[in-house]
Amino acid sequence: MSTDDDAPTTPGTPRKRNWKTCVRAAVAAVALAVGLAPMAALPAASAAEPTASAAQQANEVAYVVTSTIPVGSVSKIDTRTNTVIATIAVGNDPFGVAITPDGTHGYVTNSRADFVSLINTITNTSIDIIPVGHIPEGVVITPDGGRVYVANNGSNNVSVISTASNTVVATIPVGNSPEGMAISPDGTRVYVTNTFSDNVSVIDTATNTVVATIGVRQFPTMMTVAPNGARAYVTNFQSNNVSVIDTATNRNVRTIPVGENPVGVAVAPDSKTVYVTNLATSDVSVIDADTNTVVATIPVGNSPRGVAFTLDGTRAYVTNSASAGVSVIDTASRTVITTVTVDAPSAVTVALLPGPQPGPQPGPQPRAAAGIDAGVDQSMGRVGAPTRRGEAAGAGR
Repeated sequence: MSTDDDAPTTPGTPRKRNWKTCVRAAVAAVALAVGLAPMAALPAASAAEPTASAAQQANEVAYVVTSTIPVGSVSKIDTRTNTVIATIAVGNDPFGVAITPDGTHGYVTNSRADFVSLINTITNTSIDIIPVGHIPEGVVITPDGGRVYVANNGSNNVSVISTASNTVVATIPVGNSPEGMAISPDGTRVYVTNTFSDNVSVIDTATNTVVATIGVRQFPTMMTVAPNGARAYVTNFQSNNVSVIDTATNRNVRTIPVGENPVGVAVAPDSKTVYVTNLATSDVSVIDADTNTVVATIPVGNSPRGVAFTLDGTRAYVTNSASAGVSVIDTASRTVITTVTVDAPSAVTVALLPGPQPGPQPGPQPRAAAGIDAGVDQSMGRVGAPTRRGEAAGAGR
């Protein structure tokens, strides 16, 4: 662990190998070894340690993005039974998903289609598409549900969508190849990792302008903000570590060594524990947020990418992109207790469904005409997807 790492690498420094190409190679190698073909944002949490009620647990769903071509999907996993209860068809090679605070809708970025799919989580249908920038990847929603922020990896900017109209109302220039996104619990700041700039852009959501740029390590991939808002965590794919950002000062204050090629990152609801998926070593690093040290390593499936905690923090869901499964981790014992079969899983987020759900639900339906369905005001990493430089993108993306 090192301290005071607020020093970006020199712009223009040549790389031996692009991180997305590295991911593709790593996943392909694992896939061949096991006989396979190569292949959020959560609503804001309180700073106080949460406890999920029985009603909340009954309505809790893990949304898993399946990054397939030409049509991807989002699978809904009932966290009580750890079974897939619905699958929603979306666009080409989806990357990220964020669910609205009221749980009724989700926004899914489709990297090869340059649009965001709007899904209805009650009817399990895709009901609209929203054109954005080139190669949309990361996505977050403000805590009030009013705006959606989308990182466009190929056009070096962020699209801001109004959920009232489901149209882009602003475009914000950021760094080179933006990918991962996170939002502060109060919704005042959006953070964007710029993979080829080795830094993080900080956006003021009141003005939709970049107010700070924070240097991190090599090829920052995904990131998250702790529920208490004090720290942000960034996975640095090529340098095999995690940068810890002090959100009050916008400084990189720690660097924590983890496994090889870290991708996904999530903070437990009590802000005391951080989980990091390591693509090349097929495990999860468990970080103590107080000491900024790795205190455990949990073996999971092949080439893990996304990770998300349940709302009470007792379980964590990890997507294994090269083994067609989602590992369910008991956070008390730090062991995998079951694996849910989902094809080509990538991003994952956990949210509540409104009403007396879940249970077996309708499958994919044809997309409706443009526009959110009536009666609803409105109100989280991938293999083989092209980057703007014509390279192949990988897991974690």
